[in-house]
Amino acid sequence: MTPATSPVRVPLVTRPMGIWASLQTSRRNVLGIIPEIATRQPMVSGRTGKRWHMVMDPEAIRRMLLEQLDIYPKSLVTKNLLRPAIGDSLFIAEGAHWRWQRRAAAPVFSHRNVMNLGPVMTAAAERSCERIAAAGPRAIDMAADMVRTTFDVIADVTFSGDGSFDAGAVHNAINDYIGEAGKISLFDILGFPDWVPRPGRIMSGGAVNQMKRIADQAVEARRARGPQGVPDLLDLLLDGEDPETERRMNTAELRDNLLTFIVAGHETTALSLGWALYLCAFDQQVQDRARTQAQEVLQGRAATAGDIEHLPLIRQIIDEALRLYPPAGIISRTAMAEDTLCGREVHKRDTVMIPIYALHRNHLLWDDPDAFRPERFADRKAIPRYAFLPFGDGPRICIGASFAIQEAVIVLATLLSRFRFTPVAGRDPDPVMILTLRPEGGVWLEAEPMTPATSGAMASPT
Repeated sequence: MTPATSPVRVPLVTRPMGIWASLQTSRRNVLGIIPEIATRQPMVSGRTGKRWHMVMDPEAIRRMLLEQLDIYPKSLVTKNLLRPAIGDSLFIAEGAHWRWQRRAAAPVFSHRNVMNLGPVMTAAAERSCERIAAAGPRAIDMAADMVRTTFDVIADVTFSGDGSFDAGAVHNAINDYIGEAGKISLFDILGFPDWVPRPGRIMSGGAVNQMKRIADQAVEARRARGPQGVPDLLDLLLDGEDPETERRMNTAELRDNLLTFIVAGHETTALSLGWALYLCAFDQQVQDRARTQAQEVLQGRAATAGDIEHLPLIRQIIDEALRLYPPAGIISRTAMAEDTLCGREVHKRDTVMIPIYALHRNHLLWDDPDAFRPERFADRKAIPRYAFLPFGDGPRICIGASFAIQEAVIVLATLLSRFRFTPVAGRDPDPVMILTLRPEGGVWLEAEPMTPATSGAMASPT
């Protein structure tokens, strides 16, 4: 078998699909509804039950996410899908309700607070190395291990491991909900009103309600107990206050935002790391260069937050993984007024999508867009700002972006400094998006420990 020249990609549709074909395709892989032409055009429009547009032009995207934010709120489909699980948290809320929550939560993710959480990330990277070493020579699903690693981090930084909250049960409940409710309903494609129930979201609500009750109890227990030691995310949120109104989050608001951070705060980072490891195994030359850099900086110890500025290639690999496999492959908006994008009329209530997967592979914006080339990010100023959107942009850019990048660089640098990862024949992952772009089938790699003579592995931190 001839080795692939490019990493795995989603086969995009080359001819129009009707409602039934669109439903079947989207329930298996949402990205399958993106037309191939979207990787070669600034904007594509059509009608599948209701009128829609896909926008890949950076200036038009800037208008949607920055200049005319109120015209393009999150789509009704997105809100209906997620609100039962995470309420009117930062991810869902709009207008004044979103603005005050954002002002209250922003200090939680300040540079200092994120740096203070670095030791938790370093410790999780060490535990991942121990699991990989203990597995011996057999292949390992690194996607699954990265989920465990990043979940260790979010559980520790959210609740300081105090045992007051079963974070694993919360994660499983939300995953179960998304597994059923997250699949696009035929009602969504046909544009049925919001009040028409979506069956999957009704059937999966019981576990979510139980999860919310547990989370409420944990918030109230912490409110009564107060912080102990270095403040964790819950302490910081409890202390958070809108500087304009002096408003603080009540228990329900704290709970909804915590649930959002727990899921989003580890899912997206785990996916980025899983795909980054797949890409490093795909291109051994890039992996070797990255390992050399990591070993020179780390000298056998695990990476820390203070090392990140000295690991530019590791960061470039993370960015390129986010370009090729963005966790949120499509973001959807509902136009609330008449507008014009790329010279084309957009009508009120039209669905306007930014297919980030197609944007990141658009031939008008990227050279050889399907190729794995981390050096694209050596000069970030050369990349149009709204051509690369792994965390969104504008006022609603992901509040935890710096947290995610710090964690991903710490973990990837530590792993590459200690192991050589090689692919398992016939076990390539399949990029499939339901709510996030996951490597279906796992990322199965063989991990060869680097000897102390070449890596200085397992040396004590300095």
